[in-house]
Order: sequence, then C-alpha cells, then structure tokens
Amino acid sequence: MKKIILLLFSLIISHSVFSQNGCNGRYESEIFSSVTVTEVNYSDVYSDNAHKMDIYTPDGDTETNRPLILFMHGGSFTAGSKEQIDCVDFCESFAKRGYVTASVNYRLASNPINFMLDQELQYRTVFKAIADIKSAIRYFRKDYNNGNTYNIDDNTIFIGGTSAGGVIAVHLAYVDNISDLPTSPIDVQSIANSLGGIEGDAGNLGYSSQVSGVISFAGGINDVNWIDALDEPLVSIQGDADVIVNYNCGPGQGVATILTLCGTAEMHPQADDVGLINNNLVYPGEGHTWFVSGNSNSKFTQAVEFTKDFLYPLLPCNSTTNISLINSSEKKLLKIVDILGREVEQTTNQTLFYIYTNGEVEKRISIN
Repeated sequence: MKKIILLLFSLIISHSVFSQNGCNGRYESEIFSSVTVTEVNYSDVYSDNAHKMDIYTPDGDTETNRPLILFMHGGSFTAGSKEQIDCVDFCESFAKRGYVTASVNYRLASNPINFMLDQELQYRTVFKAIADIKSAIRYFRKDYNNGNTYNIDDNTIFIGGTSAGGVIAVHLAYVDNISDLPTSPIDVQSIANSLGGIEGDAGNLGYSSQVSGVISFAGGINDVNWIDALDEPLVSIQGDADVIVNYNCGPGQGVATILTLCGTAEMHPQADDVGLINNNLVYPGEGHTWFVSGNSNSKFTQAVEFTKDFLYPLLPCNSTTNISLINSSEKKLLKIVDILGREVEQTTNQTLFYIYTNGEVEKRISIN
C-alpha cells in the first residue's frame, strides 16, 4: 500500500503528468516583483491584536480566482506575531508567485510557566488558536460572497505554519469531529465544546472553514490517528533531531508536562497507510529552529520551493489529470469527491477526484 501511495504521489508531482502551461506560468516562479500588504481584523467577535492578519497580494495582478494560503507563526503558543520574518518571507514569496497569502495572529497563553505545567490549559490554548484560524478562513469566504475583495478561489485554500503554527494547521485540518477527541485523562471534548465546538468562538459563522491542504514547517499532531483517508493533502518539513516538536513522538519542548506531539516521522507513515496524498522533506541532524531567520537560511528557501512543488499539482488551473497505478486490476468507481474531500455528484466547472476500487485516482475538470 505504501509503495502504491508513494507512486501515486510521484506521478502527481511529475510535471509530465500535467499540462505544462495549465496555470499560464503562475504559482511556480516569482513572476511579480512586489506585493501589497493589508492589515485587517478578521473576527466579527473579537477586536484586538490577536485577531489581526496581514494579507499579501501581488501588485499588478489581474487574475480574479487565486489560491489562498493562510500561514501562522511559531512561538510555543506563548509568543510570536504575524510580523516574524519567516512568515513575512513565506507570504511574500508565494504572493509573488500569484497566490494570495495571509500571515495570521491568534490568541496566546498569557503565562508561559502556567502553560508549560498545565495540560488542560495547553489543550484550551491550542483550541482557541484553531478557533481563531477557522474564523480567519471564514473571513475570506464571507468576503468572497460579498464582492471578493482579494480575488481568491474560495475552493482552494491552504493552511500552514511554523512550529506552533504548523501544529495549529495540522489539528485544524485533521480533527474532524469533537467526538474524535479524548475524554480521559483530560476531557478535551468538553474543552472544545466550551470554546464554541468544532467551529470555535471567533466568529464569521455560516461559512465553511474547510481547507484544501496542509503545510507544516516543524509542526506535529497530538494523535496521528486523527489523520484519515478523506483528509487533506499534507506536506511537512522537519529536522530529524527536532525535540521541541518531536520528529517522532514525544512531549513538546522535551518537557514531560507538555502534551505529546508526533512529527514528520510519524505523520507520514499514517498518511501513507490511509492513502492520503503527502510528501515530506527531512533535514538530517537538524533541530527545530532552521526556519526562524526566513530567507537568510537556505533550508527555509528549500522548504518554500518544496512546498511550491507539492501545492502546484493540487491547483484547479492544472488540466484534467489521469493518474494510473501499476498493477491496476479491473476498476469500479468508488466515489467522487471535491477538492475539500466531500463526496459529490458529477458536475461541471469544478475540480473533482474520481476514486476507484483498485486505488486509481483521476483528477478531472469538466468545463461547459
């Protein structure tokens, strides 16, 4: 199964499978020389610095249907901001490629010592942050339905971040239901429900918070079993000597009182096992902080390029793609899903994935 999935992914990322000009030169190279940054308050419930984001748009761009990436800073859930150089460099680079990007603040724990010693507080802080970022996603979909100020494609929204930001992205995407959460030894379901349930308490309700893919720079997940078959594609980059967010599984920051996080070494085998599109880049001997200086570190720029190559085949502007696997036997259509993983009927003017019983996947766009 793992070999099949790896083959599937290698075919997906091969440019020979896709129309070379499907996106008209966008989204690969930095084709725009400058960007405009606009700060907004994204919540209609809270009005404070924790609920602000910077939106990056390419100057001179006339495209009206652009993919969006929301990117979150690190800081151990107790520090950090949207102005950190890694977030700025990431957002600028992808905006210059034609994306719309956003560097997003979120609520932090006010007392680092209390946070490190109290696992219930840790869960509460993480789920507040998830609630905030879900509100930020809904901000864009709300705007899309009220004029589309930022000219986004609301069906192509990716989410990512560094360290704590990567942890937020992974949990936002892969915790699908409150019932997935544990009730013992800590009742995490009750914590999540007290913060507004699966969609959170930060507002812009009535719009979807679904995403199309996950980007994790040195992030991890509390329980790898939350990654399941119909989840969003995952790309992660991490050093194999990272113990702040453990490359394998271990307590955060290497401190026994902090919740367990499982990094790249555990997330991707799980993704392989359930058939999720995924890829990862590992830096041998590298610890946790390779990303903090942004473009001045070659590992960061390599991670940006790796992420670009992962996302490009997922974009709707790529033409109809047929991905055939070796050893395919007689196939029958199992289901049709959209880019958000929702089972749908065949339709036009939308990117759809046809999943067959033999493991074959076809990406189709039928245009009237």
